[in-house]
Amino acid sequence: MSQLKDKLQELKKFQEDASIRIQTLGQFNLWRENQKVEAKQWGRDKTVQLLQYLISNRQRHALHRERIMEHLWEEGDDRDFKVALHGVNKVLEPNRPSRTDASFVIRQGVSYQLDLEKIWIDVEALEQYVIIGNEAFGEDVTISKAAYRSAIALYQGVYLPNRIFEDWSSEEREKTQILILGAYVILAEIILNENPLESIRLAQCAIAIDKTWEDAYRLQMQAYIIKGNRPQAIKTYQKCADVLEEEYGIDPLPATKNLLKEIESI
Repeated sequence: MSQLKDKLQELKKFQEDASIRIQTLGQFNLWRENQKVEAKQWGRDKTVQLLQYLISNRQRHALHRERIMEHLWEEGDDRDFKVALHGVNKVLEPNRPSRTDASFVIRQGVSYQLDLEKIWIDVEALEQYVIIGNEAFGEDVTISKAAYRSAIALYQGVYLPNRIFEDWSSEEREKTQILILGAYVILAEIILNENPLESIRLAQCAIAIDKTWEDAYRLQMQAYIIKGNRPQAIKTYQKCADVLEEEYGIDPLPATKNLLKEIESI
């Protein structure tokens, strides 16, 4: 468990020390040496697109230039890519001497990727926090809670909301949503008995992201029973059933129905 604690501390220190920090959740922002890069400094939107594409594919091997162009600009050419790449490097390293290699965008022939050891990205940090929380779950409650809370603190909204209709951003958006929903629900489960009101709040945060997330409704039902509020627990089940019927035309899962039976028998 000491290794997980060390990882947790390293993640927090990296956020504090990284010369480049990027926010992708809720909105897109970049800080260079703690100074926010303003919109006018980006120049063309293609520059922003290229960096966001590299972020969205950051965990893959280096990406071939042709593949990047195919996904970003169907009508683009090599000049578009070169101008956009120059723009990205200029934003990240405005004072880099000419004819020297870029520090943050790694080039391997005609393939490119971000150096994740030098750039702090909120969505990457969120994923690492969830991984630590999952690994510590059931073994070290303190580390698990701290990791999930750190992930939740980073979640400011949907991934790259300005690219919500771009196919190349959808996989990362969906993955991040699953991760944060899990963080909310598992943390709510961990603290259910010690702080049922906070569990209700956390579950509600999950429902605000996905109103069909059935695990969150069950946790709220359990929390209300712990608080002695049987009517509200039953009301929560009914809300869950109504939402599932409206959205998918289905009933709640057997686990949810069985929990209702237990509550009604109290």
